[in-house]
Amino acid sequence: MKIQTKFLGEITITQDDIFTFEAGIPGFSDAKQFVLLPIESDITLATLQCVTNPAIGFIVAYPFAFKTDYAFDLADNDKEELQLEVEEDALVYSIITLKETFESSTMNLLAPIVLNKQTKRGKQLVLQQSERYPLRHPIGTLEGSAK
Repeated sequence: MKIQTKFLGEITITQDDIFTFEAGIPGFSDAKQFVLLPIESDITLATLQCVTNPAIGFIVAYPFAFKTDYAFDLADNDKEELQLEVEEDALVYSIITLKETFESSTMNLLAPIVLNKQTKRGKQLVLQQSERYPLRHPIGTLEGSAK
C-alpha cells in the first residue's frame, strides 16, 4: 500500500511493516498505526510515521548511541501489552526535537518508544526515573554503542 509521509513523500509499505500502538502515542491517541522508516542504512536515526495521518511523523534515534549509560526496566504490564517475551525482540527509540544544528538538538529519554519487532506492537513509555533521564537530553555527539 502507498502512504504519504511527513518527511519522505509517498512511499510503499506492506502490512508487515506496521506497528500497532493500542493507546496511540501521548498527545496523538487516535494515531495507532506507525511504520519505522530508517534514514539511509543507519539504525541510529529513523522516522516513525503514522500510517493514517501524514502530518504525524517523528524523527527518532537509537538512544544508546548518544547516552552510554541509558537503561531502564520494562514493567510486567508493558511487556504484556507489547507481547514481549524475549528482550532481543525489543527496539528502543527516543523522539528527537530538531534544532538549528543536529548537535544542538535534543532527545526525549524520559519517554522512550519501545517496539516489538516480532509482534509489531509499540508503546511510548513514561519512565519513573525523571531525575535520571530528562525530557530534553542534548544529543551532542555519538558516545554510545552505535558509534
